[in-house]
Amino acid sequence: MLGNLKGLLVTLGVIRRKHVTAQYPDPKKRLSIDERFMGFPALLWDYSNDEHFCTGCMVCVRACPTQCMSGEMIDNPRHADGTSRRRKIVDWFEINLNRCIVCAICVDVCNFDAIEMSHEHELSKYERNGARADLGQLLEMGKKFQADTGWKPTQPEKNTGSPEAVEKMKEAARAESEAKKPEPVAVGKTEARKEESE
Repeated sequence: MLGNLKGLLVTLGVIRRKHVTAQYPDPKKRLSIDERFMGFPALLWDYSNDEHFCTGCMVCVRACPTQCMSGEMIDNPRHADGTSRRRKIVDWFEINLNRCIVCAICVDVCNFDAIEMSHEHELSKYERNGARADLGQLLEMGKKFQADTGWKPTQPEKNTGSPEAVEKMKEAARAESEAKKPEPVAVGKTEARKEESE
């Protein structure tokens, strides 16, 4: 009897404490995700040119240890018009998220800032093939990730699709480098300084 009362007192003491665990099913009580959290991979959108960064080079597909990705590239019709710098673009792309081991090798090998590990982690389904994400779903995940984190390309001069935006970046870089150049020293002043030091 005395043991039961002691246990009840412990329980009553714990009730008054602040909760340290989040009640997972309730969205209002969930903990926020850390900035460096790695969820499933997502494809990113180039807002400067209104097309995705992915050129369909398939480096990520070849590097994936579980072979959970597949896709196909086509010629970019906007490149022929001169409105895009990307010659090729992905036609369709799919990731089987049930097979993905969230290793981020696809992100490391991508040279085009096209794929990033998003914060998405709640994609369980009842069907075996229900976790296959196609191009549209991957782009939606990527747009959400970009909006939530303020993501910017790591190599904007190289990977921005808009020719006008790249020209503006180059002009800004030129102006910045010219502003940092030291003013030239006159030859006469240099000789006079040498004489004074001797």
